[in-house]
Amino acid sequence: MLNNETFLGNRYEIIEKIGSGGMSDVYRAKDHSLGRDVAIKVLKPEFAEDSSFVTRFRTEAQAAASLEHPNIVNIYDVGSEDGLYYIVMEYVDGITLKRYIATKGRLGYNEALSIAIQMARGLEAAHNHGIVHQDIKPQNIIISKEGKVKVTDFGIARAANSNTIRAGSMGSVHYVSPEQARNGYVSYASDIYSMGIVMYEMVTGRVPFDGDTPVAIAIQHIQSQMTPPEDLVPGLPIAISRIIEKCTMKSPERRYASASELLVDLKKAMVNPNEDFVVIPQPGASDFDKTRVISNDEQEEIKKHSFFKNDDDESDRVPDTDKDDKDDDDSPVNSRMDKAITIMGIAAAIVIVAIIIFFVGSVFNVFHFGSSKKKAKTTTEKTTVVVPDLKGYSIAQAKTALKAKGLKFAKAGEESSDTVDKDDIIRTDPKSGKKVEPGTTVSVYVSTGKGNIDVPSVVGKDQGEATSILKDAGFDVETKTVYSDSVASGKVISQTPDSSDKDAKEGDTVTITVSRGVETVQVPYVKEKAQSDAQNAITSAGLAVGNVTQQPDSTIAKGKVISSDPAGGSKVSKGTRVNLVVSTGPQLYSFSQKISPMDTDNYDENFVVLKDSNGKQLKTWTIGEETTVSVTDITTQNGTLEYYVDSSMADKLGSSAVTFTAQQSQ
Repeated sequence: MLNNETFLGNRYEIIEKIGSGGMSDVYRAKDHSLGRDVAIKVLKPEFAEDSSFVTRFRTEAQAAASLEHPNIVNIYDVGSEDGLYYIVMEYVDGITLKRYIATKGRLGYNEALSIAIQMARGLEAAHNHGIVHQDIKPQNIIISKEGKVKVTDFGIARAANSNTIRAGSMGSVHYVSPEQARNGYVSYASDIYSMGIVMYEMVTGRVPFDGDTPVAIAIQHIQSQMTPPEDLVPGLPIAISRIIEKCTMKSPERRYASASELLVDLKKAMVNPNEDFVVIPQPGASDFDKTRVISNDEQEEIKKHSFFKNDDDESDRVPDTDKDDKDDDDSPVNSRMDKAITIMGIAAAIVIVAIIIFFVGSVFNVFHFGSSKKKAKTTTEKTTVVVPDLKGYSIAQAKTALKAKGLKFAKAGEESSDTVDKDDIIRTDPKSGKKVEPGTTVSVYVSTGKGNIDVPSVVGKDQGEATSILKDAGFDVETKTVYSDSVASGKVISQTPDSSDKDAKEGDTVTITVSRGVETVQVPYVKEKAQSDAQNAITSAGLAVGNVTQQPDSTIAKGKVISSDPAGGSKVSKGTRVNLVVSTGPQLYSFSQKISPMDTDNYDENFVVLKDSNGKQLKTWTIGEETTVSVTDITTQNGTLEYYVDSSMADKLGSSAVTFTAQQSQ
């Protein structure tokens, strides 16, 4: 176990241990080179000395590092240090789908479809890179706090260099495909089966098959029919039920041919969940979808391959080889075995009798198939050629390829396709890979481009929800925002094209117009501006001029704004009326006062200076004179004119001096 603050590769600082499995421990670490959190999977010391484990561990990184997709946990780096082998991967802050299902009991079909679509996108990317996951289960699906679904743990995935891969005992028994359970062989179809089981668990809250031992569960995957999900969840839309049914066909040939094909139906189900559009191929002669009985030999073979992982483990686990699952002679399985052996014995007897009859008939020339000599001369196999895979070829390329094989070209018809470009070949009849005689005519079906799909209506929905619905339906989304007095902020006002458009195709762009709510503007600062300038500023800001009142002000010049309501800098709705108060200038006063003579004895000065409250000289008079002082259009403080005298006389004149009371000028 690594201690916190330990560094790997002089770059990754261990923060905490977040998981452990049979083969490796998982840590959260800090990547100091890029300044981000990462997850590091470290091979346990007891396995680091085993070259086969080290090789598999490195293979995991090499296979998964080629994948870069939003729905896959990305691999960043791989390294070794002092005998430790580690893989650096994306750190996802979230919970596993297994825990999410356990928390909610079961998921609504819309939520289940949304998760399944993101899972299918991740699988599609992996399969396109030739990688089979081999262990799809809810424990390996992480849902981030932002709602992003990511497929993780490609610990047992290997590059698919051929049509199938020998996977041995890998996989989790509750989600394992019949072919994995039977003989350990898997293909892309095995991932699709496991995904079908995961979808079943999402919508029902339970797995379809369970038992006391891994072998018992594996046998159910091979020979038992699961309870239809709609029986457990009344009202489950038929499209979801049929998708799960097709994914979990026991015959790989009857499942979805690819994750891309599955993705198309999942998106259709999101739009039309109650439409029965899923097409399940009819069973062939070699199909084993019907219930079949497992022989004793097959059970032993299954046990050899049944070192399945513990489904409750959310990390890599070492196969448990210590358990010895003994047969119970009184079990229902062995009862069915006895019946199977009896039937097989009768069938063998019939075959033996048929062989004897054929042999006797041949000796006595009862059956006329031509002479043996003639047979000897003509027993040569007919020459055959294999129909090439023309998917994605242009018509000219297809003709050239068929001509090179000695085959003839014929155009059979046209079909829409979400995966093949317009005017390219979708499929052939006979199918690609089939052996035919030279000169056979191969009919081709040409793509008309993507088929029309319905545009879901998202008017009135939140922007995030609307975007998710449209993207899940296969559309690109462009967003515009406008102010609205009637639609709440963040809600979709309109969309183009709308739900009435019947010519839309996957990949088209749907433009949604989202409300920004009622537009708000800032009231301009207009204090001390001329009235006309203030009014222009208000209307330019998208506001209206309200009431304009006037009042005197000794500090604001006449004709300029004293204040506004609402005040400058306020945020208000566009169109709000702004009231103004405009200055008429200082308040003017006048007074007339008769002044009596005063005692002038011993005064050095012989005059008094009368000033207003602003220090402006108004009048002077000589002490001892009787005079009348008149002043007009002066400013005062609080309507009272105060007088001031020379400082040398202030203490002598004192309060005995005259006081003037002014009156407002008319």
